[in-house]
Amino acid sequence: MRRQENEKLYKIVLTGLMAALCYVCFTFLKIPIPTMGGDFVALHVGNAFCVLAALLLGGVYGGLAGSLGMTVADLMDPAYVTSAPKTFILKFCIGLIAGFVAHRIARITEDHDGKYVFKWTVIASAVSLGFNVIADPVVGYFYKNLILGIPEPAAKIMTTWAAGVTLLNAVAGTAVVAAVYMALRPILRKTGIFFHIS
Repeated sequence: MRRQENEKLYKIVLTGLMAALCYVCFTFLKIPIPTMGGDFVALHVGNAFCVLAALLLGGVYGGLAGSLGMTVADLMDPAYVTSAPKTFILKFCIGLIAGFVAHRIARITEDHDGKYVFKWTVIASAVSLGFNVIADPVVGYFYKNLILGIPEPAAKIMTTWAAGVTLLNAVAGTAVVAAVYMALRPILRKTGIFFHIS
């Protein structure tokens, strides 16, 4: 019982750390790109840490890390503050999808060889970030048009820009996740702080 309590506390602490990494990557390491409608999109790898958290801690914790870190980043930046509700939902979904693929389908925390783990790390990253490539512009279009009241032509232009940038972010994010997870996995196993997630 004591071990389960310690594991849960440790996961909560790591979720906070991963949320902070999502925040830092989006706030300080992004390249903002203005759109014709006066909105902004950004090149960044913040979503990669959402996926990484899901691989390390499970889908729910990964989703919380991404949604909290990226939503706080949006709220702290006037250019993105109106996107915060959309961000919270989509980043949580990224974590859930990555966790589902990695742990429910592939069970990557069980004993597998490096090729198997690498393959499923890439697949989990590509599927979850691929979801974001489709969902972010679509949800963004309806969010901007129906909730924020941005006229339809302007919302379409912003959506087109967002789709292209989100695709670049997904490709970069998948590479970052695969490299970092494969580097961390043996270290965490040796130190005894590797979580077996089912």
